[in-house]
Amino acid sequence: MTDPAPVIQSLFAGLPIFMLHLGSATLAWAAGLALYMWITPHREFALIRDGNIAAAVSLGGAAIGLALPLAFCLAASVNVWDVLIWGSVTLILQLIAFRAVDLLIGNLSKRIEENEIAAATFLAMTKIALASLNAAAVAG
Repeated sequence: MTDPAPVIQSLFAGLPIFMLHLGSATLAWAAGLALYMWITPHREFALIRDGNIAAAVSLGGAAIGLALPLAFCLAASVNVWDVLIWGSVTLILQLIAFRAVDLLIGNLSKRIEENEIAAATFLAMTKIALASLNAAAVAG
């Protein structure tokens, strides 16, 4: 059996940086999701509490869409600024995705409020697709 001391020393040396990066990414994700919910015309949590599946699918797509590029950024980040800056870019792209799908199929917020699963699913998949491309670009 090998000596665990070097691993434990590495843990203690790297833990503060790990916590800073993870905390920054989580904060950027939560802030981005809160801003996304504030900007969209419908109230996702109220709809979800009322059992609206379309709102849950849409918001879930946004949550994944914001987290995916941040995860790739964390893997390749040099410092916390990488995470915060790319988190902002991710949020902007998610808002663009929402507006683009709204233009494409029309009345997106109303459709989500009316629990139209097809519209919400297309929106969520568009957000995740855009996030995947963004994540690959961030990973470079």
